Amino acid sequence: MHGLPWRQPFCFDFNRHRAEFLALIRDSVDILFANEAEITSLYETKSFDEAARRASADTRLAALTRSEKGSVILGGGKSIAIPAAPVVKVVDTTGAGDLYAAGFLFGVATGRDLETSGRLGSLAAAEIISHIGARPEVSLKKLAGERGLLG
Repeated sequence: MHGLPWRQPFCFDFNRHRAEFLALIRDSVDILFANEAEITSLYETKSFDEAARRASADTRLAALTRSEKGSVILGGGKSIAIPAAPVVKVVDTTGAGDLYAAGFLFGVATGRDLETSGRLGSLAAAEIISHIGARPEVSLKKLAGERGLLG
C-alpha cells in the first residue's frame, strides 16, 4: 500500500464490461473494495475524489485504498479518511489488498465501527508489505491489541 507508482488495473477489462460491472455494484455488491487505480479507471476519471463520490452513490459500503495516502471508507453517508499504518520499509506489496480487506472485514464482522475496521485493514496491510511473502510474520491480533484496536 505504500510508495508504488500509479498503475492501471489488470484484473478486469472495464472498457468492455463497464456498464455490466457498474450494474453489478449497484444491484448486488454489499461491500466494494478497490484501489485508487481501479476506482478511477472504473469511473473514467483521474480524480480520486470524483471516483469516490460516484462510488459512494453506487454502493452501501466501499473501502478504497490509496497506498501511502491510506484509505477512504464510504458508508452511511460518511467519508472516513484512514491514515496508512506506519511501515519502516516497503519490501513486497504482494497480498496488501487482500490483507487490507481481511482486516477491514474482521472489524465489520465483529461489530467494530468503520474507522476501527479501516485501521485494522491498514495495520494488516502494513505488516504484510514489510517483508517478502503474503502471509503475516507476526500475530495480527497482537499488533491490533497493541494499537488499542481490539478493546
